Amino acid sequence: MSQMPQQAALPTCPSCAEPLESGDRFCGACGYDLSAVPARPEDHPTIALNGSAPGRAAGVEWPAAPQGDGPGRPDPAHRPADLPGTDAGGGPPRPAQPPQVPPPPQAPPGTPVPPPQGPPPSAQLPAQVPPQPPYPPAVAPQEPVPAPAPDPRVPAGIPAQGAAAEPAGGVPVCVACRAGRVDADGYCEHCGHAQPRERDHMEQESGPVAAVSDRGLRHHRNEDAFAVGHTVLPDGSPAAVAIVCDGVSSATRPDDASLAASRAAGESLLAALPRGTRPQQAMHDAIVAASHAVNALADEPATAREQAPHQNAPACTLVGAVVTSGQLVVGWVGDSRAYWVPTDRGAPAARLTEDDSWAAQMVAAGLMSEAEAYADERAHAITGWLGADAYELEPHTATFEPDRPGVVVICTDGLWNYAESAGEMAQVVPADAAVNPLHGARVLVGHALDGGGHDNVTVALVPFPAPPRGAGSV
Repeated sequence: MSQMPQQAALPTCPSCAEPLESGDRFCGACGYDLSAVPARPEDHPTIALNGSAPGRAAGVEWPAAPQGDGPGRPDPAHRPADLPGTDAGGGPPRPAQPPQVPPPPQAPPGTPVPPPQGPPPSAQLPAQVPPQPPYPPAVAPQEPVPAPAPDPRVPAGIPAQGAAAEPAGGVPVCVACRAGRVDADGYCEHCGHAQPRERDHMEQESGPVAAVSDRGLRHHRNEDAFAVGHTVLPDGSPAAVAIVCDGVSSATRPDDASLAASRAAGESLLAALPRGTRPQQAMHDAIVAASHAVNALADEPATAREQAPHQNAPACTLVGAVVTSGQLVVGWVGDSRAYWVPTDRGAPAARLTEDDSWAAQMVAAGLMSEAEAYADERAHAITGWLGADAYELEPHTATFEPDRPGVVVICTDGLWNYAESAGEMAQVVPADAAVNPLHGARVLVGHALDGGGHDNVTVALVPFPAPPRGAGSV
C-alpha cells in the first residue's frame, strides 16, 4: 500500500498560516517562535502491516465494560472519560519537554560580533503574549489638518461664495469642514462632502448692470450662462451690455454651449460699440459670433465622446440687451425673454421678445389662445436655437426708445415660468431694482426657487436711465 507523500515540516506558520522557508526560526508575518512548536511525533500505526488488530499496550489498565441491565438491552459502551490518557503508541503520555532553541552559529575568529538583536516580543514570551492573528498593521491616527483662520470680512456662519475655498497656498479646502483638501473630483478628502461647482451659483456686477444665475433645485448642474459689461461709445456716452444663454438639455454639452455663446456675444458687443457700430447692428453681429462659437463645439473631440444617438449637437438659446442714452436694443434666438419694467409701476410693463417655440407659433397662427398653447406639453419645444444642427440662423433684433426710466429684465425660462406675463414680472421685480440691480436679480432668482426651482434660473437687470426730452416710447 502506497502512502501519501508527507509535506516538509512546518510548511506554514502555526499561528497565521504564512508560508515559511527552510531554516526560519521566527514567522516573518506575525513573529511566532517556530522553535516553540513541539516536534512531530513518531509514526506508530494502529493497524499492523499484516492486517491483525492492534494489541493492548503494556502497562495500561483497560476497564471492564459493565454488564447489561437485562436481556434485550445492549451492553453499555465505554465513555471517553473512562479511558486513561495514552500517546499515539498506546503508552502513557510523555511529559512535555521545554522547547529547544538551537545555539546561534559561531562566527569565524576575528569577525566583529554585531550587537544582539532580540526576537519579537511574541517569541520572547510565548506563554504571556499569544501570537497575533495576521491582521494588517494598525495605522496610527492622523492629526486633522488645522482649519484656516476665518475671514474677518465674512460674517460667522455664512459660507464663501463659489466653489471650495482657496487658502493662501492655492489648495482648495472644503466649504463644510474647512479642514480637508478637495480632490480633483470635487470631494473633500477629510469629510467626503461634495463641493459646490463654480457654476452652481454665480453673481456678477459690472457698472450699472448685474446678473445672477443658479442651478435651481431639480437639476444636477447649471446649464445657463451670462455675460455683463459696460463701455463708452465714441461720443463719450455710456453703454451697458447683458447677455443670457440657456443650454438645450436634450443636446450634448449644453453647459459648454451656453458659456461659449455668452462669452462670444459679450466680447463682440464690447468690441464693436466703442468703434461706433450701431447698437442694433452690433447686437446682430454678436448673435452671429455666438452661433459660430457654439458650432465650433460640435467639431471638438469632447463632443464626439459624449454624443449619444438621441442627442443633438451642442445648442443653446440667447437673449441680450444694450442700453445707451435714450435707446434700448434687444436681440434673441430661442425662448429666453426680455421684459421692460418702468420705475413708475403705474405705467404698463411690456414683453420685448417673441419666443421661438411651438406655443408661440400656435398663437401666431391663430390655432390656439396663449393660455391654451402654454398649457400644452409641447409649449416649450423651441423652433430656433444656436447650434450646428439649427435649421437656419435667424437673429431677432429690435430697438426701443422708452420715454421714462425703468429696468430691462432678460432671463431664461427658469424665471419666466414663475412670472410669465409682463404684469406678473413687474410685480416681482423690486421697486429699487434700477438703483440696486444685484439685489433685484437675487430677489428674482429667489422667487423662482421659492416657486419650485424646477429649472436653472438666470436673470440680468439693466437699468434704463431717464431719457432725454423728446424720446419715443416702448
